[in-house]
Amino acid sequence: MKELIEYIARSLASDPDAVVVTESMEDGRIVFRLQVADEDKGKVIGRQGRVAQAMRVLLRVASVKEGTPAVLEII
Repeated sequence: MKELIEYIARSLASDPDAVVVTESMEDGRIVFRLQVADEDKGKVIGRQGRVAQAMRVLLRVASVKEGTPAVLEII
């Protein structure tokens, strides 16, 4: 799941080397934190949050397959 988020974010960012995805376990769910360069935040979030919402949907589908709930935070 981490690789999926990282792949999508790197594809969107103009500075792919600044993309960092960390994961931690909190309250029985996996929390993925996506960090990008300041100039790329708009690209990753998208208009009205559509890109971020699509990434969260893909993450939710992947997490259901693995049986562990997951959440994406963009920081």
